[in-house]
Amino acid sequence: MSSSVFGNRTTGLSLTLPAALFAAALFLVPVAILLSEAFVGPEGGFSLSAYSDFFADPRYRAVFWRTLKLGVLVTLTAAIIGYVAAFAIVSLPPKSRGRIFGLVILPLMISPVARTYAWLVILGRTGIVNETLGLFGIEPIRFLFTETAVFIGLLQLFMPLMIVSLISAMENMPSDAVPAARLLGASWVQVFLRVILPLTREGLVIGGTLVFTGSLTAYITPAILGGSKVLMLETLLYQRVTVARDFASASVIALILILMCFGANLVLRRLATVKRRTAA
Repeated sequence: MSSSVFGNRTTGLSLTLPAALFAAALFLVPVAILLSEAFVGPEGGFSLSAYSDFFADPRYRAVFWRTLKLGVLVTLTAAIIGYVAAFAIVSLPPKSRGRIFGLVILPLMISPVARTYAWLVILGRTGIVNETLGLFGIEPIRFLFTETAVFIGLLQLFMPLMIVSLISAMENMPSDAVPAARLLGASWVQVFLRVILPLTREGLVIGGTLVFTGSLTAYITPAILGGSKVLMLETLLYQRVTVARDFASASVIALILILMCFGANLVLRRLATVKRRTAA
């Protein structure tokens, strides 16, 4: 019995070894080399001066907080809309559910560049939104190159990932959990907080991680809809590399983005663990 288990484990490790070596050689090694430059001082040797210089600059601090704020707002909004949409989709008959689910994942099959440029047509000064406002005598509103435009673009870009994650989690819920809670007199708020949320926490962790990390690391949408007026860490990273040739600052920004992504996943998992203990 033990030899069989050991043999299966050895076989599994041998099968995953090529993929692990490939990832290490083409991903981990270059990233490690890039990030190591952020710990080298002006005169050589280990130093954290690059990080102190980054956060000492008010402009860089503003970019950091803007990126974090938009990432959190996009994730929270996607979670709120995602729960409503996922619950409605799961409640549909199987045939209708498949069709709506296909519409949800349809945007993921379209290039992010095309989806982002579509917002130029919608939010531009002569776009659909301002043309509609003009019919009511309202002066054109500047949507483009604002945080609002970046928020809308990021939300549209990554919200399907949240909905798909929550649908997968809700499909694994007991079918009689919600009706039983309602029958016992629980309000919809209580049903969500005490039944749906604890049973779908893993889906929320996965969806929240995907949306938050995607919002932090997306480049095309902030570059097109925000431009140089709404800099985020990813667009600042591109400028530091291609324009200023400042690889030390670029390494600092890259490490900050990586730590923010891992931190978001840890926070979401911590919250899920707390909810699990509370429910128990």
